[in-house]
Amino acid sequence: MLNAAIVGMGRWGQVLVNSVQGQGQPKQGAPLRFVAGSTRSPDKARDWAAQQGIRILPDFAAVLADPEVQAVVLATPHAQHAEQVIAAAQAGKHVFVEKPFTLDRTSAAAAVAACEKAGVVMALGHNRRFLPSTALMKAMLADGSLGTLLHVEGQFSGPGARAYQPGMWRADRAESPLGGMGGMGIHMIDMIIHLAGRFRQVTVHSHAQVSQTIDDTTAMLGLLETGATVNFATLSLSPSFWRVALFGTEGILQMQGLETLSYTPRESEGWVKTFPKTDIEAAELAAFAAAVAGGPAYPLPVAEAIHGVAVFEAMIGAAASGSSYAVVA
Repeated sequence: MLNAAIVGMGRWGQVLVNSVQGQGQPKQGAPLRFVAGSTRSPDKARDWAAQQGIRILPDFAAVLADPEVQAVVLATPHAQHAEQVIAAAQAGKHVFVEKPFTLDRTSAAAAVAACEKAGVVMALGHNRRFLPSTALMKAMLADGSLGTLLHVEGQFSGPGARAYQPGMWRADRAESPLGGMGGMGIHMIDMIIHLAGRFRQVTVHSHAQVSQTIDDTTAMLGLLETGATVNFATLSLSPSFWRVALFGTEGILQMQGLETLSYTPRESEGWVKTFPKTDIEAAELAAFAAAVAGGPAYPLPVAEAIHGVAVFEAMIGAAASGSSYAVVA
């Protein structure tokens, strides 16, 4: 059993804990338990932490100094991630970090290097890699069912910015460049990398049509190293929506929502499959714990984690300049 600390006990930090733990006891089969943590607003989290059996420590330094804590799970503001990952590695703690990993490629590479030097496992929280629908899409692309991949379409949108008020960290443009990219869109960038490979260049338009805080409309046209094109959008003031589609010479695959996948072949009859709902937060934390225990490597290679940040950084530059940006290798 891996003893972990949750750093950041806001909404998402609590989602992660609740996925593997109930009333302070790990759910059946869970290989990880949260025993401690820290938060910027301890009074708000005190009752919940007590129910979960989590000791609230004064700060992140105290978490890293706690001998019971073997790993840290970071659900903190984006700009803090690189420094916190490096500090955790230097303290000999394995680290699971929520997306976006960091906001620039240089800091992402430094964080990975620190973990490799310390010999600790680093895992990045792109939970949609753990969907059965994702696994089938990747398998069908690999076995030739789609032929040559020509184009990828993606959208991940939602209404989160409606709740943002000035002074909230997510409403800070430095923490949320390109509107919904940090909270939502970066998941789709990772999905495209996972399914279709690395990006070569991007062109981006991003602006606020309605929002008084962050951009509410962000759209990207991209080119992959394979030559396939990409169009993608993330909207931070729309109803919730997830869709990713792969267009090949022999067929089209489309994931609509997280559990529905449709296939349209060039000639024969297609199909629609519906998958059971998966607790993808529990799955990613279980995979992290298994990697720490010496089992299979966490199924998001660190090179892809760094590349995802490189794409995000290029998108920020492209939007600011009004030109196409190459993605740093």
